[in-house]
Amino acid sequence: MTASAPIWDDLLGQPEAVSQLELAVRHRDQGVHHAWLVTGPPGSGRSNLAHAFAAALLCPDGGCATCKSCTLAKAGTHPDISVLSTEKVVISIDEVRALVADSQFGSSMGKFRIMIIEDADRMIERSSNVLLKALEEPPAGTIWLLCAPSEADMLPTIRSRVRRVGLKVPAVEEVARLLISRDGIDPVLAGQVAAESQSHIGMARRLATSHEARSRRRETLLAALSINGVTSAVNTAERWLDIAKKDAEALTTERDLEERNAALRTMGLQPGDPIPNNMKSDLKALEEAQKRRATRSLRDGIDRILVDLLSLYRDVLTLQVNAQTPLINAELLSQITEAAQLTTPAQTIEKLEAIAKARLRIDRNVRDLMVLESLGVSLRIKRG
Repeated sequence: MTASAPIWDDLLGQPEAVSQLELAVRHRDQGVHHAWLVTGPPGSGRSNLAHAFAAALLCPDGGCATCKSCTLAKAGTHPDISVLSTEKVVISIDEVRALVADSQFGSSMGKFRIMIIEDADRMIERSSNVLLKALEEPPAGTIWLLCAPSEADMLPTIRSRVRRVGLKVPAVEEVARLLISRDGIDPVLAGQVAAESQSHIGMARRLATSHEARSRRRETLLAALSINGVTSAVNTAERWLDIAKKDAEALTTERDLEERNAALRTMGLQPGDPIPNNMKSDLKALEEAQKRRATRSLRDGIDRILVDLLSLYRDVLTLQVNAQTPLINAELLSQITEAAQLTTPAQTIEKLEAIAKARLRIDRNVRDLMVLESLGVSLRIKRG
């Protein structure tokens, strides 16, 4: 196997992590550590790296990307890879128990049985303790791959049993090149959205391919810069919440319909057919799961707004202190310049701190509108 196995091609700016995992793949016949923790900021490709590592371990050639094993892994249908990817705010203890039970079965095609938990930081302590027992006594050939933003998001007892792989945010230029080569995005637009997404590959692609998403983001930032009193702060908070809801609906509505139609086909039904009584509970369970996903999508949408606001006031501060770094929101240069002239660096730092506080409050389940209204008031222009 060479150091450039095709399975790693879509992982941007992670040479150290890829080298670490390729070494493990190269020496897999001598044994592979049974638990790994992949950490990194949003958009760094944690789950993509975990899936690539799983595919490489199971591939006879260490990650050719074309054999039957790699094809199944890429399609998400490899019998030796089990994935726990929640759309809810937390991963339930029942979901972890089911995955642990699944881990007891041996491999079907290859040497290893690989269990992936995306967003492992969403496990509550009881769920983490269920996983801990599995990590303490893993069946031979079972490998656990956990993904989380940071090591601090996991219990110390779990951290002590995993091998760590740290990721970093890829460069804006690398994300732009990927959008151009993989998705055929115009180079100018690719550079713009790569910067605006702060190198979050998934978000960059969404901004590049959705005019509505770009418009909602622009409206979010311009609304913040126009807050000049309590009334406009409250109105802006309501608009932000509406934008987050529309963003969440855009992400979930089409997927919900596809899942419902797929479930009906499995039952031998077509859309519009009457639902037999003995099948109604299955559809009800699907609808409940979709509601939980919608809740998480809204939460993620609000957090995305807050991240975008952080980038906006970071740009304001950049101009105020004459830092020689590129602006994230260069499209709004004139508006950012005006805000920089109307306020002081100290006031901008206060705004950045207020946004960070709002993210914590949202994460602690404080009512969405209350958090956004309080933030709006904090973002009022106070002439300095």
